[in-house]
Amino acid sequence: MEKFKPFIVLASILFALTLVIPAVLVLPFNDGKASGKLGEELAKGKASTSKTVSSSKKEAAIEVAVFRSAQSKIEKVKLEDYLVGVVAAEMPADFNEEALKAQALAARTYIVNRLISKTQLGMPKSALAKGALVTDTQLHQVYKNDAEQRRDWGKDYAWKKKRVQEAVRATSGQILTYKNKPIDALFFSTSNGYTESSEELWGGSIPYLKSVSSPWDRGTEKFMSKMEIPISQFEARLGVKVGSGGTIGKIIARTKGKRVAKVDFNGKILTGKAIREKLDLRSTDFAWERKGNKIVITTKGFGHGVGMSQYGANGMAAQGKNYKEIVKHYYQGVQITSADNMLQTITAQK
Repeated sequence: MEKFKPFIVLASILFALTLVIPAVLVLPFNDGKASGKLGEELAKGKASTSKTVSSSKKEAAIEVAVFRSAQSKIEKVKLEDYLVGVVAAEMPADFNEEALKAQALAARTYIVNRLISKTQLGMPKSALAKGALVTDTQLHQVYKNDAEQRRDWGKDYAWKKKRVQEAVRATSGQILTYKNKPIDALFFSTSNGYTESSEELWGGSIPYLKSVSSPWDRGTEKFMSKMEIPISQFEARLGVKVGSGGTIGKIIARTKGKRVAKVDFNGKILTGKAIREKLDLRSTDFAWERKGNKIVITTKGFGHGVGMSQYGANGMAAQGKNYKEIVKHYYQGVQITSADNMLQTITAQK
């Protein structure tokens, strides 16, 4: 029997392996998802999970000082609660979950950028005096706290709150960067079929804020609107005379985003941006016609048009695009990166 011992040992080892190997192969599927990860890939998956938890803890340590405009006071809010409040206020909670994630990512990028730079440009004096970082208005990002969400959502509060919270947590610790710096993650409601380049509105060319097509907005509830204004009021607001003819000014230039760039009123040139502001139009893609003593103005789109279209994002999501694909379409050339180091720097500065 002595000479057979090596064979017995070898047989025992082989038998043991037949039991162990299937168990190892099944390990990646224990969570019910057929990820197919083995070895190093499985280890990376575990590392990624712990990183998400770590990012959440870093966000939990940061507060945002929000100037509540209606009450003229500061409200200090945990970063995650602030983001939930922004997404709840800025995008309908019944939008596709991938669109909500894209909005959460844009909102986090915006506030992290502001926390790092500590810029207070555009802040009202009252807010500056109280030490606010942002307002709760469109001047920065619209924000509503939990009580306001309950008031606005009513009986739908529970499921809407859950959807928004899940979107914020699904993107936890992530921001959008260009050349390793947080971007100006601008967004708006609805495009006219195209977004606008930053230079068309503000003069400065920003590489990731270029005009891109956005066909998903067409036919949505805010895509087209009409308004009427008395001719006398039209003339007073714009400081022009339209005369008695059917022609009301002449469009002499359009932007890359197919919006009105310049209009010539008998030698007086006004920009589309100025006309939109003076007449309180929804967008700079407008057309008008005289009807009696009134002017009927038709607009396409809603908002300044730069950055991510919210209705466009929802349309992309409905076609199966995920939030990463959405933001990379609207913000050209950006990366989705971890905000860990930036958040740690912010925490250390306190």
